[in-house]
Amino acid sequence: MTNSGDRRAQAAQKRRRLSAAAARVLHEQGVERTTLADIAREAGVPAGNVYYYFKTKDELVRAALAEHRARLDELTAGLDRLPDPRARLAALVESWTAERESTARHGCPTGTLAAELGKRADGTLDAEAGAVLRRLLDWAAAQFRVWGVPDPDGHALTLVSAYQGMSLLAHALRDPAVMTAEGARLLRWLDSLGAGPGVSP
Repeated sequence: MTNSGDRRAQAAQKRRRLSAAAARVLHEQGVERTTLADIAREAGVPAGNVYYYFKTKDELVRAALAEHRARLDELTAGLDRLPDPRARLAALVESWTAERESTARHGCPTGTLAAELGKRADGTLDAEAGAVLRRLLDWAAAQFRVWGVPDPDGHALTLVSAYQGMSLLAHALRDPAVMTAEGARLLRWLDSLGAGPGVSP
């Protein structure tokens, strides 16, 4: 690889480190409390270098949202390898429950960011945060559709709304047990829907 190729690869790696750090720090601290220096420190990048990759904090927020989208896509790609839609949806719920400690401390990564961005006077970026949640809704609806459950969009909305609600309460109460209890309730709800045409008995 040429020197310029090396530099491009290093720059891409540094940008990715900053994006991943932005996703973590914004989740833990929120947009208003987070500085570019906080993100640079988390990424192990000199603070002055951040401006080479991201001119404003909003650009870093956008990069963090792209990280959330990429993680969601990675999660659902893994779930898509499971044998049937009921198993995929159950594994999704179990993945939420597995994050109960982090959720109790900081809330849902995308949901808390969407709520914070939605309150900004300039109205920027909230639609992008909403698009990540829409992606989750669409994936869940597709599973219910394959399952053969009536009103797949409505069932997806119920599922994702339950996740956002239990995340908010677990965070507000600082109680990961909320995630455990409500996750178990969601699994029982999925079981109550029975075996549709897309699910082997």
